[in-house]
Amino acid sequence: MPHCNNCDSYVSEAYVRVFAPEGMDTVRVCPHCEDKLRDGADVREARAPRQQ
Repeated sequence: MPHCNNCDSYVSEAYVRVFAPEGMDTVRVCPHCEDKLRDGADVREARAPRQQ
């Protein structure tokens, strides 16, 4: 079952297919992560709290 490497939340296989780097079967950060976000090919600390 795929999960986020940062917060260990469940993510769908479709989400992994779209957002995981080539060759990875998990994502580094997901929409549930409040402290990190994707920035191009990298992951960075969030500068402000996310609006949900």
